Amino acid sequence: MLKILVRATALVSAVALGCASAPALADGTASAMAASVVPSANTGIKNAMDAAAQKREQAQQERLSAQSTTVAQAPPVSQTPVGGRKDKGLPMGFTYQADLSVAYPYGNIGTFGKQWLPGGTDLLAAWGFSPTTRVVASMYQIQHYPVGFNSGTVPVYLNGYQNPVGCADLSGGHANGCSPIPSPINVATKDTFGVFMLEQLIPIKIGSRVLPIAVTPTYVVRNSIIGASQNGDDVIPFATRPPDATIESNIKTRSAEIKSIAVTVPFLKTNRMFGTFTLAPSWLVQTNGLNQGNSAQLYQILYLEYTPTHRTTFFFEPQSSRDYLPPDPYPQHLFAYFLGASQRITPITFVQATLNSGGPTNYSPYGVAALYCSTITRCAPYVGGLKATQLQLSFGIGSPSVIPF
Repeated sequence: MLKILVRATALVSAVALGCASAPALADGTASAMAASVVPSANTGIKNAMDAAAQKREQAQQERLSAQSTTVAQAPPVSQTPVGGRKDKGLPMGFTYQADLSVAYPYGNIGTFGKQWLPGGTDLLAAWGFSPTTRVVASMYQIQHYPVGFNSGTVPVYLNGYQNPVGCADLSGGHANGCSPIPSPINVATKDTFGVFMLEQLIPIKIGSRVLPIAVTPTYVVRNSIIGASQNGDDVIPFATRPPDATIESNIKTRSAEIKSIAVTVPFLKTNRMFGTFTLAPSWLVQTNGLNQGNSAQLYQILYLEYTPTHRTTFFFEPQSSRDYLPPDPYPQHLFAYFLGASQRITPITFVQATLNSGGPTNYSPYGVAALYCSTITRCAPYVGGLKATQLQLSFGIGSPSVIPF
């Protein structure tokens, strides 16, 4: 009898998993902040530092000219650069950016996930009131497919039993004698972030020089679409930790609203290299689902770029953040990185390739950890930490001052 129950439970669990798999938790809100807050702050900081350097150079040239009998030898360093006005801080007036992107996932995700993911769109519109004040509204999308789905075997728990009653093979095979799932699991996920910012560039005087820092109050609205969802949203049944688990089936698993204050400080500036560090304490606008508490969570983003030519930029952007989604009783400690290159094709068009990867360090193991059934006909997966790695290709247009180079 128990043997029949084990096989039936494993099969029903596998069917349930194929229809209602857990959400991908791999790419957090810090990804949107890294794509929106940091590039915009970097633009203002670089412009301000370039303007200050140009002013110092002009002052030195004027002193040399005053001491020289041949004044004509001093070059006109304050002329407008070729290609348009050079902002002295945050871009003035209206600026915009738009791009389309596709992504390809990597890692142990099974054969079903090895395909190009749904395209994404990034949009940005901003208005600069002065070189120190600007408002920005942007939308950012990222696609990913988490490690640990459609591969491996997991235990199956049934309510009332402390120990597993069977196992399921997520790849559809019969590994370790486990029951195969009857259909592939589509956990391709597209996250959409609405990001609204008030940027303030603040000059800090250090000795004879001025160090510009960017302070950016930010509001983020996050929503998602998960391929396995029956309603085209992110409402997916999931189980809490077995064996004393419950099944949640009415929670929007990736939706959240976040308020933050980001502070970006430069630490490196040469003709070809530039670096900043961003700290952003953040709070949920309201708790949802399984959230417990709402203390400040600290986002940390390091940005480094190398620009061998005025059209080409290589960049590296590691980040540490605390993502806090409705299925989480406590925040996820995420570590991720962005590594890529941008190429400006014309003054207002660009192409960019980015390899990004990330996952929580305090949720383990990665992927589906178990299947839990409250009854023999009602099952859902219990998920540990979800990690995702993907190559993203973007093609876009935009005002030169806001293209993320």
